[in-house]
Amino acid sequence: MCGIVGYVGSRKALPVLLDGLKRLEYRGYDSAGVALVADGRLVVKKAAGKIAALEAQLGRDTLGATTGMAHTRWATHGAPTTVNAHPHTDCAGNIAVVHNGIIENHTALRQMLLAKGHRFSSETDTEVLAHLIEQFYQGSLEEAVASALQEVEGAYGLLVLSVKEPSTLVAARSGSPLLLGLGSGENFVASDPSAVLAYTRSVVYLDEGNLAVVTPAGYQVKDRHSVPLNKTVSQIDWDLATIERGGYAHFMLKEICEQPESIRNVLRGRLL
Repeated sequence: MCGIVGYVGSRKALPVLLDGLKRLEYRGYDSAGVALVADGRLVVKKAAGKIAALEAQLGRDTLGATTGMAHTRWATHGAPTTVNAHPHTDCAGNIAVVHNGIIENHTALRQMLLAKGHRFSSETDTEVLAHLIEQFYQGSLEEAVASALQEVEGAYGLLVLSVKEPSTLVAARSGSPLLLGLGSGENFVASDPSAVLAYTRSVVYLDEGNLAVVTPAGYQVKDRHSVPLNKTVSQIDWDLATIERGGYAHFMLKEICEQPESIRNVLRGRLL
């Protein structure tokens, strides 16, 4: 399973993101990347291999960013290369996307977007999302993501940022877990609570079809029809070791119990 972590607030984002990625390493991955809004620019760094390879690429252009997101990937569409690693961006380099899951109709969407003049650089299904959101963007990232997802078939835990809305993250879930971590003057998004446990124990779990807009000041969650929802805030009482085991007594039991979901993930986009 791929890993997602996002941050928006006042502290430097990069250390938070890298810490979150390292907390997710136990899930396995073959590449990693980050996207940050720094000095009005979108800075994207990614690398095949371990997080250490990503860290080796990070320079001073990422240091001042207070909004960003990061990802660890298991390759599905496209080989485990730097080009295919997440995040993926739109043509203008304004929008970045990280994504867990599989977009089943990515081929048809890619052909439609190519016909409209979009240029692709990777073999992934995820890059389609970045260009689709660009196609719908008319001043509101939330509305662009919501409109793009109306065209999508498949599973996704999705996180999006844009240099045009530098203090905003937009998250969406359908078939792939995603949660919000709540802080004071800062908020987080992650695919697993272990990624944010060092910073907050207050979380909101997104349900199927939910879309969330996250800023330093707060968050709003809506359903797939854009109706605002009142979500329950959960308090995590487990320690980090228990969180990483998903509440199971040990990792072997966790892996045994997760086999049905693992099989579904392998087949998704192929037979399902």
